[in-house]
Amino acid sequence: MTWRTLHVLLVAILLPAFTIDANDSVAAPTTRLRASGIDGSLVICGGGDLPKKIIESFLKMAGEEIHLVVIPTAGARADDANAEAEYLDRWKQRGLASLRLLHTRDRNQANQPEFVAPIKQANAVWFGGGQQSRIADAYVGTTMETELQALLKRGGVVGGTSAGAAVMSRLMIAGGNPEARLGTGFDFLPGTVIDQHFLKRNRFPRLAGVIDSHNSLVGMGIDEETALMVSGRQIRVMGNSTVTVYLAESDNRPARREEFSEGQVLDLTALRRAALARAQNETKQTAPATPSIGQGALVIAGGSTLPNEIISRFVALAGGRKANIVVIASAKNHPDSSNEAARFRRAGAIRVNVFDERDSQMAEAPQFLSSLRAATGLWFAGGRQYRLIDLFESTEAADLFHKLLKGGGVIGGSSAGASVLADYLVRGNPLTSDTVMVEGYENGFGFLPGTAIDQHFTSRQRLPDMKQLMRHRPDLLGIGIDESTAIVVQGHTAEVVGRNRVHFLNAQNFNTEQQPQIYKLRSGKRFDLQQRLPANRDGG
Repeated sequence: MTWRTLHVLLVAILLPAFTIDANDSVAAPTTRLRASGIDGSLVICGGGDLPKKIIESFLKMAGEEIHLVVIPTAGARADDANAEAEYLDRWKQRGLASLRLLHTRDRNQANQPEFVAPIKQANAVWFGGGQQSRIADAYVGTTMETELQALLKRGGVVGGTSAGAAVMSRLMIAGGNPEARLGTGFDFLPGTVIDQHFLKRNRFPRLAGVIDSHNSLVGMGIDEETALMVSGRQIRVMGNSTVTVYLAESDNRPARREEFSEGQVLDLTALRRAALARAQNETKQTAPATPSIGQGALVIAGGSTLPNEIISRFVALAGGRKANIVVIASAKNHPDSSNEAARFRRAGAIRVNVFDERDSQMAEAPQFLSSLRAATGLWFAGGRQYRLIDLFESTEAADLFHKLLKGGGVIGGSSAGASVLADYLVRGNPLTSDTVMVEGYENGFGFLPGTAIDQHFTSRQRLPDMKQLMRHRPDLLGIGIDESTAIVVQGHTAEVVGRNRVHFLNAQNFNTEQQPQIYKLRSGKRFDLQQRLPANRDGG
């Protein structure tokens, strides 16, 4: 039995009042993540003298009328009735609507409705420093924890410093250095292990040791006078020092250690996905896949305004007037269902259903799945690639996508909706579209095996990015598609359609300058994806 399995069993035995769900940090690496991140907000501080702006930001997250509960249980003097002023003084002059101190070391009391009643009325909770095991021993797995989770779910904020930070991850560092003593904390920041006083007390060795032994988790080392401000999936660094993110090595990746400072932003979901991918060695390269499809067709467009000939070609492949088209516009920043449907209706399609929801339940919605089963054509609109992966990866809907193609249907997409059709997903970073490779979002839907597809290729000068990817993954065939241009793929042949060109990059045989072979084809030309050569051999 592995330590990870044992840990899950111990949590289940020791914490009967708490239900572990698919988003818990102790979940198996194959569990689908909740892409939207956390409910409510967290302010996780590394200890020391906290800058005024951190406290002000914590209170601002609660809203205009602040009902604050301060929990000093980590402190050695928390049992001293004379110490109440010590714990509350820093908060009294801040114009709060209410301020309460809440403390016990009795788990039975932490289960009593009258004890947790102040949490029900609060929209902000603060955990002070001391020893994190005191907090965990008193509250983890009790009604108190349930009410804290409910506070977050209704949009409240939970903050803590030092011990109050360490307790926010389910797998908790309870002490020890350089070898950590582990315990069980809250799961406020799922998929992570939090350490504090990080640089000041040289705690990297102990955090790295924990993550190396629990490689599906993300290590977060927060230094003094610094905090993580977490809302949804966004993590913003605030303060005078840094936050260190650590991911364990895998069979095909070295360990990853990065420092982030004031104002820098991280994405919780991307970090968790990266850790899970490492735990599964999911990016391990095998023999290169052959870029071809069996039945069906793909229409892969480079973005911007699409000529009628591209849309008409898609509709014709879907069955013309008999086509049954599903459009997924969930990647867009501001979806417009009527416009998305209109372009296909102008090309002769009568039945067009547009879906633009981003809720994770969409992928399993009966109406959506029913539309997919009846579809002869599927189109992914542009926007941000990661949203489509978050919605559909490892779902029944994704299985139906592939079934549609194998059944002779057509799948197409433009811009972000084009790059997701490949094996390797470019520009999957949730924070910016400027980076071509981001760990955690490297797998597309794989409709065209053995490829990486980029769009807006010439207008946004993306050839250097594709060359960089080719050096990293020479097994892939790179395809860069210009705006107002597309490729139509049937079998192992790609035909260029539209106003501009398509770049095909073959890195299996670098030239003497270590550059991939590049073929630029205009409309009407064909490329043999298996041979990785122009079908008409003129390169033009």
